[in-house]
Amino acid sequence: MNPDMQSTDTIAAIATPPGSGAISVVRMSGPQATAVLQSCTGKVTQARRATLAHVRDARGQVIDEVVVTYFAGPASYTGEDVVEFSCHGGMLVTRRVLERLLQCGARPAEPGEFTRRAFENGRMDLTRAEAVMDVINAGSDLALRAAQNQLHGAIFRKVEAAVDKLISVAAHVEAYIDFPEEDIAPDTTQELVDAVDAVCAELRALLATADEGRLLREGVRTAIIGAPNVGKSSLLNMLLGYERAIVSDTAGTTRDTIEESVSLGGLRLRLIDTAGLHDSADAIERAGMERSRRAGAEADLVLEVADATLPPARAELPQSTAQHILLLNKCDLPEHPAWQGVQALRISCRTGRGHQELADAITGLFLHGNGGELDTLAAINTRHRYALQQALDYLAAARTGLLSGVSPELMDIDLRAALDALGSISGRVDTEDILTRVFATFCLGK
Repeated sequence: MNPDMQSTDTIAAIATPPGSGAISVVRMSGPQATAVLQSCTGKVTQARRATLAHVRDARGQVIDEVVVTYFAGPASYTGEDVVEFSCHGGMLVTRRVLERLLQCGARPAEPGEFTRRAFENGRMDLTRAEAVMDVINAGSDLALRAAQNQLHGAIFRKVEAAVDKLISVAAHVEAYIDFPEEDIAPDTTQELVDAVDAVCAELRALLATADEGRLLREGVRTAIIGAPNVGKSSLLNMLLGYERAIVSDTAGTTRDTIEESVSLGGLRLRLIDTAGLHDSADAIERAGMERSRRAGAEADLVLEVADATLPPARAELPQSTAQHILLLNKCDLPEHPAWQGVQALRISCRTGRGHQELADAITGLFLHGNGGELDTLAAINTRHRYALQQALDYLAAARTGLLSGVSPELMDIDLRAALDALGSISGRVDTEDILTRVFATFCLGK
């Protein structure tokens, strides 16, 4: 946050996307919210009751007829007095309403400032605040479910449970600091080691969701690879549900990568249609194939497409750690005998056969847990991942100290550092740079 802009200011912003629609919303929060409301409408409304009003300019002319809703703090989104104006949904009239609020004493809100105030006023922890943008940006059903679970405190509860256990361990260690004549008994040492091990196991389980979190937020980078004319572009079109790529019997039609996104089986796939891999003297085709290999090497998933009607002549795939599915296309036609017994998914891009089976296969690769269901209760982001790894490193040092009998003071330093690292996840340790980095990604009005 700009240090010149105080949280005691009353802020206002347009909370709906630009454009024309039935309504748009202008949001205001702060100690002078009701005073600004009265200045521009001549009314003070009852809390939590929608009221018809007219926003008027300085000369008394009507800018717009609006529906005003007042939320008295601390029982509001930000914990402050909040007023929301539901205006007619035009860009000009919405802007004029906002300008009038600014003339009456509010100032423009910075990106994420409403949610930051909610955090600073104890309305939500930092993990829930981050989940607000994850909900807005969710590109698939599972991403939305994971964001909603985080918004309702899934990560916060897991981290706080670990913090509570560590506080108990630290309390035991600090008791021995206060009474230095007492040595830590072997039985007590083992109990403390077991407690640290239990916390580490929980943190590692949470840390293991980092890749899931990345895939849910960014999508599964999916490269469609194969020899020319096997149906790669047809597969892209089938998955998208419309003809995005040109399909032709002429080999080499696709010479560059084409990227599109689609939701499949609850996951967002970032599809990359690539040039066919084969020997060619054409410089442009070779450049396209180099991009194909690079896409395959960087992908999370490779869909290798082959022609089921022809003998196997599979393209040489790039070195990659990606998940891999072999697709035999054109299965609506007689299959070549050489493919018998080959483990592959039979599809037909022409008829749509195999579409659901492909969706099931992809979700089976990337979803796990009970019954193959994704553990959407916790899908951590990069900031959480760094803090968890820091905590694990400090706990490893504390564990070594317990077993080797180092002074309790040194063990306490490591335990406290681990607690600080975990506290930074929920915002219990709220350094300014962490908050600035988190809320800088937010949109205006949120």
